[in-house]
This record gives sequence, structure tokens and C-alpha cells, in this order.
Amino acid sequence: MSRFTGKTALVTGAASGIGSALATGLIAEGANVIGLDIDEAGLQKKAAELGDSFVSVIADVTVESQVEAGIATAADRFGGLDIAFNVAGGSRIGAITDLTEADWDFTVDLVQKSVFLCTKHEARLMRDTGGGSIVNISSLDGRIPMPGGSPYATGKAGVVMFTKNAALELAQHRIRVNSVLPGLVDTPLVAAVMGYEPAKQMFLDRIPLGAAATPEQIVAPCLFLASDEASYITGIDMVVDGGWELTNFPNLAKLAAS
Repeated sequence: MSRFTGKTALVTGAASGIGSALATGLIAEGANVIGLDIDEAGLQKKAAELGDSFVSVIADVTVESQVEAGIATAADRFGGLDIAFNVAGGSRIGAITDLTEADWDFTVDLVQKSVFLCTKHEARLMRDTGGGSIVNISSLDGRIPMPGGSPYATGKAGVVMFTKNAALELAQHRIRVNSVLPGLVDTPLVAAVMGYEPAKQMFLDRIPLGAAATPEQIVAPCLFLASDEASYITGIDMVVDGGWELTNFPNLAKLAAS
């Protein structure tokens, strides 16, 4: 398929995980990709893999000046921006009574504030060139409570509502905005869980389809939402979780107590 031939896409968190898989998928379908990440070594590896269609930009997506400059690269290199995926994320976990203010700010800034900053500057560029599509990566944790992960779950829930607000505001500029809510995905972000059998099994017991998703299984619906095939879809939150939402979140505190 070549749904994105001649299109320019931007991916945050492009150095690894879902962001890396998105960059690969976009280029396979004809797009030019601007990849933003704070991981310089990871970006260099991705650039070597994907060639001239991939432009790497080192940026902290919680800092507006760096976000604005990174997104401007799309116009500088390719004349505009058609598609954006706001993927970058991370988390510091802990009980509410133990979390520090710095832990909370780090997580919420990375998963929620970054989506606001990126959407703001992506939309400005798209508005000036006739429209586009933005896909924000939230999480199933934005729909169901996550014991020990309140900053992450709160931030990701905010991404869902922010996406709906953005979809309403930006429709007049022919910009569609949607969110995707992955469940358990086998990426470096969850390596500790996947590498510890008791914790891994607690998750898999909750997933009716019985496995973690691969990054590519999250990429497919993301690319659909970004494509012209979804031209009449905006403001939705698409859960891609193998049925996990039906069974709720495992209580990992039981592991600590055992």
C-alpha cells in the first residue's frame, strides 16, 4: 500500500517502541518522516535504517521552544506537514502517599503537556497548508485505574479529553484529531514487566486475546486513522487492547506483598 505517498509525517518518540514502528510503517507507505526524540543514539540508529526519507530531530517534547523548532523542520525540509503522531511518553510510579511533586510533574508533563505543545504547533503548520490529521497516543490506563500509576493514568486520561477538544476546535481548519489507547505492548517501556514472569502473567491473565501487542499491531489502526480512509472520523478514542478493558487492571501491589 502507498497511502502516504507525497505526504510528510511527524512522529514523536520515534527512537523506539511504537514511535519507531510508526516511522517504519509510514516510510513503507511512501511518507517522509520527521522523527523527534530525546534519545540521540536511538534516532541515529533509526536514520541509518530508514535512509533519506527519515529526518531525525533531537528534542525534549516538554519544552515548547524545542517542540516548535522540531516541528518547523517539516516545513523547512518538505514544505509542510500532513500527519502527526504524538507518541512520546514515560512514567514514574509509586503510591499516591509516596510520590514526590517531581515524580508527578515529570510524568504528567511527558504524557500530557507534550501532547498539548505538539498539537499546538502541528496544527498551526497544518492550518496554513490546508489541513491534516493528528493521532495522539493515549493508553488504556486513561480509561481504567492503574494502582501505583496515578500520574500516568491521569495524564493519559487528559490526552483523551484534550483530543476531543482539539477535534472540535480544529475541524474548521480541516484537521482531524483522534487518539489511540493501546493496552499492553511489548516495547522497551514495559520490558521490566515482560521480563518478570509473575507480573507478566498477571497482565496476560487479564487480556482475553492472551498476549501483549506488538508495536506493529498498534501501528495499523494508527495509520488507518491518519489516512484518507478515515476522512470522516475525528474526536474518537480507539482502544487497541486485546480485550483488556473488559477485565480491568491487575493489582501489582499483591506482588510486593508476597
